Amino acid sequence: MISSSTGKIVLVAGATRAACRGIAVELGAAGATVYCTGRSTRDGRSEMERPETIEETAELVTQAGGVGIAVRVDHTVPAEVEALINRIESEQGRLDILVNDIWGATKMEWNKPVWECDLEYGLKTLQLGVETHAITSHFALPLMIKNPGGLVVEITDGTREYNEENYRVSFFYDLAKASNLRMAFSLAHELEPHGCTAVALSPGWLRSEQMLDNYKVTEENWQDACKVQPHFAISETPRYVGRAVAALAADPEVARWNGQSLSSGQLAKIYGFTDVDGSQPDAWRYVVEVQDAGKPADVTGYR
Repeated sequence: MISSSTGKIVLVAGATRAACRGIAVELGAAGATVYCTGRSTRDGRSEMERPETIEETAELVTQAGGVGIAVRVDHTVPAEVEALINRIESEQGRLDILVNDIWGATKMEWNKPVWECDLEYGLKTLQLGVETHAITSHFALPLMIKNPGGLVVEITDGTREYNEENYRVSFFYDLAKASNLRMAFSLAHELEPHGCTAVALSPGWLRSEQMLDNYKVTEENWQDACKVQPHFAISETPRYVGRAVAALAADPEVARWNGQSLSSGQLAKIYGFTDVDGSQPDAWRYVVEVQDAGKPADVTGYR
């Protein structure tokens, strides 16, 4: 447990599943009060049609030792986000950590040029993955900057260095994830005078609920997926990036990272945390040096 997060007030935007569920749970384990928002509830699912709910995430936060609060919010609707922040201010009086991980895209068109893509859905992807982050920051940050020490974590896919040099196999996906990186950079400049910090953070190859389903495995037998995709051996649980956020939240010198692009594997080496199996997968170094280099799958020295 990272005790210095005890009592911190956190908003995990997009906490229904995957990375942000892992983040919410690890912050709960560190003693935080975590508002878990999203559109999938026990009363109805989002268009992703997944079974995970924000209520489940909040319950996991509480079981881990924190206080989980589920709030159904559509982050594409400014009025709903404004009402959420008003509620947090009324109930807690402050906001210490904002984790922006709203996504929700359901039918990415890979390996197709922009002129062959469904424009309506491409723009919807940008609304879900970029506009929502801007809306949430607009309403949440005036509350955060009332007290110094606040932290904003923009969750993305890929480090700045990787995304600047590699096409992410879809115009709209590439643009969305690059935008999240740039948001952290811009927010860092705007928050610094208020004593707050913003970073971009990428997990590696995430063993999300949907990814496990895609390979027809569970967390218990995930290594069976390596028979289909050998490089899946570098994958990590959502709790790993959660521990990265918990480590940042507990670091009294977190401002040293302001505006930077970070990864779970990178921070594991610095802060000393591990994934749930005790390993330290360094996915982005592996992707560059092994996977993209066309070498046979071998995680020796990378986890």
